[in-house]
Amino acid sequence: MPTFELGPNQYGKAETRLVRVERGADGDRLTDLNVSVALRGDLAASHLTGDNAAVLPTDTQKNTVYAFAREFGVASIEAFAARLAEHFVASQPSIHEARVAIQQYPWQSVDGRHSFRREGGEVRTATVHHGPHGTQVASGIGGLVLLKTTDSEFHGYLKDRYTTLPETRDRILATSVDATWRCVEGFTDPRPAREALVEAFADTYSYALQQTLFAMGSRVLERCPDVVEVKLSLPNRHHFLVDLAPFGLDNPNEVYYAADRPYGLIEGVVRRDGAAVPEEVAWTF
Repeated sequence: MPTFELGPNQYGKAETRLVRVERGADGDRLTDLNVSVALRGDLAASHLTGDNAAVLPTDTQKNTVYAFAREFGVASIEAFAARLAEHFVASQPSIHEARVAIQQYPWQSVDGRHSFRREGGEVRTATVHHGPHGTQVASGIGGLVLLKTTDSEFHGYLKDRYTTLPETRDRILATSVDATWRCVEGFTDPRPAREALVEAFADTYSYALQQTLFAMGSRVLERCPDVVEVKLSLPNRHHFLVDLAPFGLDNPNEVYYAADRPYGLIEGVVRRDGAAVPEEVAWTF
């Protein structure tokens, strides 16, 4: 008769939406977060026999997020995530590791007091993993949409009987950047890393989105000495020239069709030579 064993497992409360308003005489400060918690530890009994004695309910995890926001505030998403992760491990003997991932949605004041507007689609991110080997922090951004109208080519690639894509010496290059970076220790100001990503995208003459990815990651490492590695996910937001010949018109790289899917997805990690990667960094939801 076959036997089975339980492999790696985790559980938690995903996507707790939290909006915190800090009231002030000179105007309010708005913080808009999406918080996800995942826990690991001595939890096999809940899977194998339904014994929940070691399980901290996910509803309790949600309540902790709200209570900590009130009691301690949100100075930064990295610090808030670290406080939560350390709490879950320290307060529950059955929990050995905690991972807290936070997305922050930007709002801009429109009157300097009580009115705000939501800024674009870009979000700040932070993921904190706390366990036996200490605390690991990965900061980042998601949904940073960039586009250049020229200075991009794509040619010299493999071709077979199914290839129909024409080579190009001038194309639109567009992407929506998801980037995370890991520091030697502690947190880092995200602004220099974001600026480095944008600048490298803009001033790199691109022969492939892969080349642009490496240039962007390298620029972050150059500008931010405390960062040891950068992980980038770059979907290629394809823009195809529209054939206007049936209408008796030319198209000198002016009219494009923006395709949302399918799309090329270019991903990679750029790290300093010899940078050690802690095993827990690979732990994902």
